[in-house]
Amino acid sequence: GEVLEVKNVDSYTYLRLKTKDGETWAAVSTAAVKKGAKVNIDNPMVMTNFESKALKKTFPTIIFGNLGGAAATPSLFNSKMTVANMTDSAPIKIAKASGANAYTVADIVTKSVQLKDKPVKVSGQVVKYNAGIMGKNWIHLRDGSGTAAKSDNDILVTSAASAKMGDRITISGVVRNDKDFGAGYSYKVLIEDATLTPLQK
Repeated sequence: GEVLEVKNVDSYTYLRLKTKDGETWAAVSTAAVKKGAKVNIDNPMVMTNFESKALKKTFPTIIFGNLGGAAATPSLFNSKMTVANMTDSAPIKIAKASGANAYTVADIVTKSVQLKDKPVKVSGQVVKYNAGIMGKNWIHLRDGSGTAAKSDNDILVTSAASAKMGDRITISGVVRNDKDFGAGYSYKVLIEDATLTPLQK
C-alpha cells in the first residue's frame, strides 16, 4: 500500500497505509520509509486491539511483518535468499527427538487435532526467523519429514528464546490449533511458548 504516515519508536517503524481495502496500520523493524512510498508487508500477522505504550495508542488492528518490495533493505533480500538456498539445495535430515512427547514436524502437522493443547518436543533446523514480533520470536522449523505439497514439512514455533537461520535445535512447547490473528491470517497449527535446546553437532 501507499504510506500515509510514519512513526518511529524504539526498534519499530509504524506505518499508516492506504491499501485497496482501506487504511490500516503496520509495524516493521526500524526502516527508512518516506511518506508517499509504496510498500508491501511480507509475512504479515494481524493483531487486534494492540496497545503501543511508546505511542500511547491502541490500534483496533495492526499488521506486523517485514518490509518487502522496493523499500526493503538488502539484508531482508539476503535472508530470503538464505531461506531459499538452505531449503532447496541442502536437504534437511534431522533425527526425531528422543523421550516422551517427541514427534517429527510432519507428525505434529498431521496429528494436530489429537495433539491440541498438549506438550510436544521436536528437533529441526531453523529455515525462517522473525525476531521480536509481539514480544516473541517466530521460528519456522523443518526436519526433513513431510512434503511441501502436503504442507506438512514446516512448523511455526513461537518462543521468548532467540535462534538464528540454520540453527539445529530441539524445541519443547504446546501445540495450538486454528490460531487466528484476524484479517484472514490464521495458522491451523503452531507450537507456542517453546524452550530451545541446541542439538549436539
